[in-house]
Amino acid sequence: MTTPAKTVIWPTLIYSDARAAIAFLVEAFGFVEVAVYGEGDRVDNAQLDWPAGGGVMLGSHRADSVLADHPVGTGSVYIVVDDPDELYRRSVAAGAVVVKGLTDEDYGSRGFTVRDPQGVYWSFGTYAGE
Repeated sequence: MTTPAKTVIWPTLIYSDARAAIAFLVEAFGFVEVAVYGEGDRVDNAQLDWPAGGGVMLGSHRADSVLADHPVGTGSVYIVVDDPDELYRRSVAAGAVVVKGLTDEDYGSRGFTVRDPQGVYWSFGTYAGE
């Protein structure tokens, strides 16, 4: 029996409305909500897993955070997917803003880039690195 690899890199994002961001990321991209800590509208930390492995953490902008100077709604995340065409359709249907439509790249990847409703860029493609 093999033990699954432990995720060691977690992109972290700050949102003005973290609860709305969580709902969007689950609906549009298929993230799995694992944990959300906070009170009321505030999210101190949320873990969203990517079904194929890895994930992101996010939270509300807070003055007491070590990331307090980081602007909300900024950032860019790239995720490897097997079927970018289906995810593209799902993302657009959920309201993602298309930045770059489905494209076959010279380096062999097929993918796209969208922005979520709060401004974070999400790129999805078949390129998994060398």
